[in-house]
Amino acid sequence: MKKTIIISIVALVSLLFVGCNDKMNVQQMYEFSLSTLPVQKTIISGKTVEIRCQLNRSGKYKDARYTIGYFQPEGKGFLKNENGIVFVPNDLYDLDNETFRLYYTSTCLVQQVIDITIRDNFNQEFKLSIPFTNENVTGTGTGRRTSNLTN
Repeated sequence: MKKTIIISIVALVSLLFVGCNDKMNVQQMYEFSLSTLPVQKTIISGKTVEIRCQLNRSGKYKDARYTIGYFQPEGKGFLKNENGIVFVPNDLYDLDNETFRLYYTSTCLVQQVIDITIRDNFNQEFKLSIPFTNENVTGTGTGRRTSNLTN
C-alpha cells in the first residue's frame, strides 16, 4: 500500500513539473492566390472589359480579412467592382466575396497594364498584372502575371 501511495505522489509531483499549455495551436495564416477566367487582350478607348476573379485560399481561418487594390503603371483607365465602386489607384478596398467581378474601362489609345493586389490581415500579398493592347496600336501585347506571395 505504501508503494502505491509513493508512486502516486511521485506521479503527481512529476505532473506539476511538466509544463502544460492549454492554448490550442490554431493556424491563422494561409497562402492564397487570385485567378481569373481568360481576359481579352485588346481593348478600345471608352470600352469596358470584364475580369472574373476567384480568390483561392489554401486554408480557411474565420477571422481572415482580405483587401483589394490596383495600380496602373501603363496607360490610362479606371477599374470598378461589380457594385459600381470606382477604385482609386493605390487605395485598398475590403474584399467581401471569394468570387467577384471587376470592370476595367480604357480611356487612352496606348498599351495598358493594371496591377491588381490582394492583401490579407497578416500582411501577405498576391499581385496579378493584366496587360491590354489598344486595337488602334499595331503589334500584339504580351501577358505578364506575377505572383508575389510574401509573408
